[in-house]
Amino acid sequence: MTSRIRKAGLCLLLLAGSTAALAAQPVVYPAKGQSQAQQQRDEAECDAWAVRSTGIDPRALAAQPVTAQSSAPPPPSSSYGGGERARGATRGAIGGAIIGGAVGDSGDGAAVGAVLGTMRGGREARQNQAAQQQAYQQQQAQAQQQAQAQRQSQMNTYYRAFGACLEGRGYTVK
Repeated sequence: MTSRIRKAGLCLLLLAGSTAALAAQPVVYPAKGQSQAQQQRDEAECDAWAVRSTGIDPRALAAQPVTAQSSAPPPPSSSYGGGERARGATRGAIGGAIIGGAVGDSGDGAAVGAVLGTMRGGREARQNQAAQQQAYQQQQAQAQQQAQAQRQSQMNTYYRAFGACLEGRGYTVK
């Protein structure tokens, strides 16, 4: 089940990353009859001005992968858990010895209780590990979304400057 969650999360991140950068790109119309060559010159000059003014270069930004900086450590990969099996075995052995003592064989009762306690502790360890893995994946997805939102904000800042420059030169920018 955790591999399905991982795959679904990766699909969502890839989809969000591939479409978000294109969402706010402005459309430029030569409102005062500018030629195509003039529009290309103006766009190049406005691009350079917007990069200088904002400090944001959309080409460099697009070349960088969107990486999430999460402060959460990865969940433990150990299959031994956090001592749940040992605690379960101890509790089971004590309980088994008490019950076994009541029927006259505390040694066998302790052994059976230890085995059952170990199994219960193992189940608890797997549940704890699955919960930690899920929490870690959620934190990573949230960090990825924040990184994508920050990148989109930077692109919007650049596009506002680029559009303002072109509007000052007589273009309609939407």
